[in-house]
Amino acid sequence: MDMIINNDTIIKDNDSLIREKSEDVNIPLSKEDENLLWDMLNYVKNSTIPEIAQRDNLRPAVGISAIQVGVKKKMTAVVLKDENGEIEVEYALVNPKIVSYSMEKAYLPTGEGCLSVEENHSGYIYRPARIKVKAYDLLQQKNITIVADDYLAIVLQHEFDHFKGILFYDHINKENPFYLDENAICIE
Repeated sequence: MDMIINNDTIIKDNDSLIREKSEDVNIPLSKEDENLLWDMLNYVKNSTIPEIAQRDNLRPAVGISAIQVGVKKKMTAVVLKDENGEIEVEYALVNPKIVSYSMEKAYLPTGEGCLSVEENHSGYIYRPARIKVKAYDLLQQKNITIVADDYLAIVLQHEFDHFKGILFYDHINKENPFYLDENAICIE
């Protein structure tokens, strides 16, 4: 059975469930876990196609984690498209783990957003500029290693934070949200 994922069914940050920790997933995946991950991936892919997004009540996204649909499992789907709407990067990850990261930091000048966060939280979020991740990828049906930098590195770290119950605005400096770390890379 497919799960209906839309803006109404995504868990928001006023629900304490979003702060709970996710658990490792058994591999091989159960049919239920596999179906959920496909549904999550399809949400992300369809969320940036205006006609489908409007029809199905989807907010644009580059990633979604299982906790956001009420499932406390370490699964996330990420899709990055180029300016023409062509898919550049696509993952359906299970049990992803950052195995190394750079000391150099990066941030998005516009800040970050989240399907589970409806209010605006302005400020810079500094994350490692480069990471190495090990995970099982449903699309390739095998364990993979991802070396990510810049925007992809930020997106992956944002999604993996969900496994720990952390939201992007937890990283914003409360006293000085736009504190500028001059050593950090600005990802345009």
